[in-house]
Amino acid sequence: MSLAGGGQARRRSPLALFALGSIAVLLIATLMALGVWQLQRRVWKLDLISRIDQRIHAPAVDAPGPTTWPTIDAARDAYRHVRTEGEWLQGRDTLVQAVTALGGGFWVLTPMQTDAGFTLLVNRGFVPAERADRGAVTGRAVVSGLLRMSELKGGFLRSNDPSAGRWFSRDVAAIAHARDLQGNAPYFLDADRTLETGGPIGGMTVVEFPNSHLVYAFTWFALALMLLAGTAYVMREEWRAIRARSRLRNSDAGT
Repeated sequence: MSLAGGGQARRRSPLALFALGSIAVLLIATLMALGVWQLQRRVWKLDLISRIDQRIHAPAVDAPGPTTWPTIDAARDAYRHVRTEGEWLQGRDTLVQAVTALGGGFWVLTPMQTDAGFTLLVNRGFVPAERADRGAVTGRAVVSGLLRMSELKGGFLRSNDPSAGRWFSRDVAAIAHARDLQGNAPYFLDADRTLETGGPIGGMTVVEFPNSHLVYAFTWFALALMLLAGTAYVMREEWRAIRARSRLRNSDAGT
């Protein structure tokens, strides 16, 4: 009697088994879908890296002018190799906090009045924090570099403070407003490294795209496999329990 009672206590109804099985199938399908999605993301990321690499190493083209500004898009235009020519606007440099392979310091952003009729913020490069001379420039120049999209609001977990002259991101619109720049492009230019002595160190753009999608895909697939194995184990044990109860009932009927 005690054995039969224990068996009845552990017995799951067919409805409960169906519900558990349905939930397990749904979870397995979801995990598999997440794994497939990560594989698709990996293909997209590899294509993006390839396209960005082609843009960086392509010959420089003219910096986009006002007629194209409404259509500029990060996915299509970021890191394009561009060039421009014009005259530096003196006394309007902006120092933006930076951390680089050379240590902490600032990016030096200087506006240029281009010959094409618009103003462009040029990130001339990096200077260490302890350096008093920021390498002021005057006159005309030809500059080439990478087109970069505006960095909004702030960085380093801090917001830009234009009134105090504290900048933590290269927010083009905010800097243009603070420096009273008219007709400013909605992007900035990361200047290539030059042989200019005493000036900021250019050509330090870091182009890095995390690509851990394959690891994430394996994780989702592994979880799906573990859940499948666990479900199969539970179902096997339930089947064995059903057969044992069946044999017990047949044995009781025989006696």
